[in-house]
Amino acid sequence: MKKVRGIYLKNDLELASMREACRIVAVILRDLSEAVKPGVTTMTFEQLALKRCADFKVKPGFLGMYGFPFALCCSVNEEVVHGFPSDRVLKEGDLVSFDMGVVYDGFYGDAATTVPVGEISPEKAKLLQVTRESLAKGIAEAISGNDLYDISRAVQKHVEGHGLSVVRRFVGHGIGRKLHEKPEIPNFEPKDAPRVPLLPGMVLAIEPMVTAGGPDVEVLSDNWTAVTKDRSLSAHFEHTVAVTKNGPRILSLAD
Repeated sequence: MKKVRGIYLKNDLELASMREACRIVAVILRDLSEAVKPGVTTMTFEQLALKRCADFKVKPGFLGMYGFPFALCCSVNEEVVHGFPSDRVLKEGDLVSFDMGVVYDGFYGDAATTVPVGEISPEKAKLLQVTRESLAKGIAEAISGNDLYDISRAVQKHVEGHGLSVVRRFVGHGIGRKLHEKPEIPNFEPKDAPRVPLLPGMVLAIEPMVTAGGPDVEVLSDNWTAVTKDRSLSAHFEHTVAVTKNGPRILSLAD
């Protein structure tokens, strides 16, 4: 594993391990999404995530990380990220976000998705669509020779072009043997930031967090759950992506 400007470049063997870690995460997220329906408690998803980790014989990536007490980040409606699974019951029209990670062969996999609970309003559907599209726009810029902030600019332009807001407090990140590696990947273009050229072997967790209102967030008294300050709805999509000579390769796909 080479290191350039503090960023680890993965070789083919390391990328193969990361692909499997991310594939497992994608399968777990698919299973969680299929279990979403009105009347289910969010703790149900924590139990399912733990069971699937045991099935795959992998370590939950988030459990105990910085003291986080669960395997799954489960955030509902105005909760942006790091929500706790609980006895909260999902209702028709809710939005529930899952952020999941595992460790396989010493490497982390990480991905996130937001799922509608039953029928949702056109406004909520727009929030999901734009957030999902902004992730795709960002991934399309993860090309060797581009700058890291080409990703940031693409996400921000798409989100704000649809009248929504990008959360600035939380950002994407490099990933590998550690969950959080360099570089940080903001979903907005920072002012006067030094350029970071993208190179083959970089692996990036790109994760737009988008709100229907303003961009500001606050953390609740549990010291983890981040909510929109104006209590507007939020959505979160994330893929782990490898920069290759042949373009971006999404590692966190189930098939």
